[in-house]
Amino acid sequence: MTNCIEIRGLVKQYKSFTLGPIDLKVPGGSIMGLIGENGAGKTTLIKSMLGIVKPTAGTAVLLGADPDRAKEDIGMVLDDCFFSEYLRVRDVETVLCRVFKTWDKGLYRDYLDKFGLSGAKNIKELSRGMRMKLSLAAALAHRPRLLLLDEATAGLDPVVRDEILDEFLAFVSDEDHAILISSHITSDLEKVADYIAYLHQGKLLLCDEKDRLLESYGRLVCAREELEQVDRGYVVATRKSQYSTEALIRRRGDFKRLYPRLAVEPVTLDELMVFVVKGDKA
Repeated sequence: MTNCIEIRGLVKQYKSFTLGPIDLKVPGGSIMGLIGENGAGKTTLIKSMLGIVKPTAGTAVLLGADPDRAKEDIGMVLDDCFFSEYLRVRDVETVLCRVFKTWDKGLYRDYLDKFGLSGAKNIKELSRGMRMKLSLAAALAHRPRLLLLDEATAGLDPVVRDEILDEFLAFVSDEDHAILISSHITSDLEKVADYIAYLHQGKLLLCDEKDRLLESYGRLVCAREELEQVDRGYVVATRKSQYSTEALIRRRGDFKRLYPRLAVEPVTLDELMVFVVKGDKA
């Protein structure tokens, strides 16, 4: 299976923040979810991959080519609509059909209908959610092979989000296509992502298949005395209260066999993030 994204040793240095070094691969036919707190470096990573900001070090290969050469085959939605607010929705087509040789007018209009967007409306009249729909319609209308999405489902109601997630799954049904999507709505990523990459303070802490991550880690709730008897090799982080202790456990299956009397629950991506960021390290 060919990788649609290959990042090697990518670093972006600012005065008060450093991203990387990042090594990351996204296979064709897959969706990678990029998670992390605000300021973790998710947007910086996407912009560095595209060359919107120049990396300090490292390389990004998109669809087997330099990002500049691959632009025709990349659909991009950043965290806000980048079209002039004085344009009408229909004017976006007039602009972008000159940029992308593969622009499909019929497909663009189909997406406008699907997302409930009127071509006559000015962009400045649109809500944030409607602007995100417009950006998605424009990103998909030139039939890209790679989608890079930064909070693309933010501001959308659950029904529309579900429709868009279905679009994403259809998009990657061809192994020649892939998606990298950053999102704070981790429940969306739990539905559609094949891989999860977790950024924290510019560092890539975890990167693995989503199902493997969720199967590997667990949440243990027990008394402090019980936790003290646990092999520390299984404990990633802890959170203590007056009455009990929670612990993030790695290798959940092995742990359950070794400590059958201790209840270990599956974790969500949200819980995994909270433990890593706010928990006391083991």
